[in-house]
Amino acid sequence: MKRRDFILKSSGVGVASLSYSQLYAQVQKQVVQSADQVNYDVIVLGVGSMGSSACYHLAKRGLKVLGLEQFDIPHELGSHAGQSRIIRKAYGEGSDYVPLLERAYKNWQILESETGSQVYFKTGLAYFGVQDDPFLKTVKGSSAKYQIPLNNLSADECNRKYPQFRLPDSFQRLEEPDAGFITPERSILLLVQEAILKGAVIRTKEKVLEWKHDRGSVTVVTDRGTYKAGKLVITAGPWAGKMIPSLASELSVTRQAVAWVKPKQWENFMLGKFPCWILEKNEYDFYGFPILPVGTFGGPLGLKLALHYPGADTTNPDAVNRNTKESDEKVLINFLKEFIPDAYESTLVMKTCLYTNSPDTNFIIDFLSGHDKDVVFAAGFSGHGFKFVSVVGEILADLAMNGKTPLSIDFLSAKRLG
Repeated sequence: MKRRDFILKSSGVGVASLSYSQLYAQVQKQVVQSADQVNYDVIVLGVGSMGSSACYHLAKRGLKVLGLEQFDIPHELGSHAGQSRIIRKAYGEGSDYVPLLERAYKNWQILESETGSQVYFKTGLAYFGVQDDPFLKTVKGSSAKYQIPLNNLSADECNRKYPQFRLPDSFQRLEEPDAGFITPERSILLLVQEAILKGAVIRTKEKVLEWKHDRGSVTVVTDRGTYKAGKLVITAGPWAGKMIPSLASELSVTRQAVAWVKPKQWENFMLGKFPCWILEKNEYDFYGFPILPVGTFGGPLGLKLALHYPGADTTNPDAVNRNTKESDEKVLINFLKEFIPDAYESTLVMKTCLYTNSPDTNFIIDFLSGHDKDVVFAAGFSGHGFKFVSVVGEILADLAMNGKTPLSIDFLSAKRLG
């Protein structure tokens, strides 16, 4: 019996019918806590968002893959937790990203087809802001350049469609109908499960102590063993600077606050009645989601929103103050009272996550200089990377195995950092 058949038949349930908690439990049983082999084609350091995708794409190509994760899969200590992530194509961060997003959408669809589990939910995305807002200008430019549907709503049209918002008359009101959200934890679990079913070895709660490169071979030493491979992929998120000391000065890790609140009229903000949204205010990007039913999506419960803006620097990702601040909550409450007045009655949950910021907030995906293309890394996703997970894994697999990728990533090269 093939490994995939054994796992699915012995569990008595297919992936498509699994709740989030069932999927989580199944993957925990499948991760390897001990393994005899020490030699692999590729070792992936960090099995979070980008690392899970890299393991999946590498294993899909028939390679012997080892994924090393210092925490559980998934976990809340990095950048990928939080129930939902916006996905969109009319990209305000730069039109160079749009071809990658086109590929990301396709790869998410492939994952859904392979697993029978939905990870992309089309809700539409509303953009709001002043007329000369630079982010919205780039949104419109990306839309025009790549023929991405984008509606320009009048104030009356917006009021009829999205009556929950109270906006100044001078605001732009844009709508990207094909945008929506991706479920991060479920996506990571599915990518890891598919990687395992394709032969990858995934080890959790194993901390990397050091790695070395020598003449076409990489050695990784952890607190539980030593492993060798021809190639190394580093996707360590906030720990990237520790894994790649030469990169540490180019990355800043910041602490970010996210809230789930109870609205005054719960039913008006539920999935199907309320969109994903982004509102630009004085160079601050507020964003949010509809209320998701926890029976399907898992927690937290409530209407999620956050401020996309670099928070307080934290020099050590292993010693982050995870307690939320009253000032973080107050900023979000004041925003809701001004622009979505019925959206706030009380705060249900406040959480913190980490951004790993590059100097220009663009991603860094490249070979590590001086290592003969045997070491590939992805870092600096600056709080807007999760939508790209499905394509970044493909890019990393291309670079590790072929030394190049057909996808357009020159603008993400480390060489721009000087």
